[in-house]
Amino acid sequence: MGNRALGLLEFKSVAKGIEVLDEVLKSSNVELMMANPICPGKYIGIITGEVAAVSNGIKVGEQLGGVFLIEAIVISNLHEAVIPAMLGSNFVEITDSIGIIETMSALGAIQVADIAIKASNVRLVEVRVARGLGGKGFTIFTGEISSVKNAAAACSNAYKGTGEILCSSVVATPNKRLVQSIL
Repeated sequence: MGNRALGLLEFKSVAKGIEVLDEVLKSSNVELMMANPICPGKYIGIITGEVAAVSNGIKVGEQLGGVFLIEAIVISNLHEAVIPAMLGSNFVEITDSIGIIETMSALGAIQVADIAIKASNVRLVEVRVARGLGGKGFTIFTGEISSVKNAAAACSNAYKGTGEILCSSVVATPNKRLVQSIL
């Protein structure tokens, strides 16, 4: 993404989330990537654009969100493969093995995807942010077994001691029926 960034705002109120996200979009030259309620009764907004614009939008969100704001972050220089994996617009063939990392937050899934793909020769299959997951997230990536293990280890090391990673698994030579259900 070069000098582009991704910004995430998570609120504990759907109404406040919609109100604040509207102001973020009006105040900053950003693109809305995702905006929807998530379980349990929270609201998430994800924006993208130039780093300065996204940073400004997130600052606006922090100021207006008040006690309803759960999390706000800007990720600069996000790997270009993360957004298509979030939107389900990438078509990746699962090869030798898969890595699955389940995170406690939507943001964690995005950051894990970025770390994994930058750390090793893997391809992102899916980055699921909180849809149907009670506010959690997960990332699935594929590649040769050694690359998948390296990517999983890099993510675990990055979050060591934080409790953000709920579970990390590597599956060598996954069953074809399982692969079909994932895709």
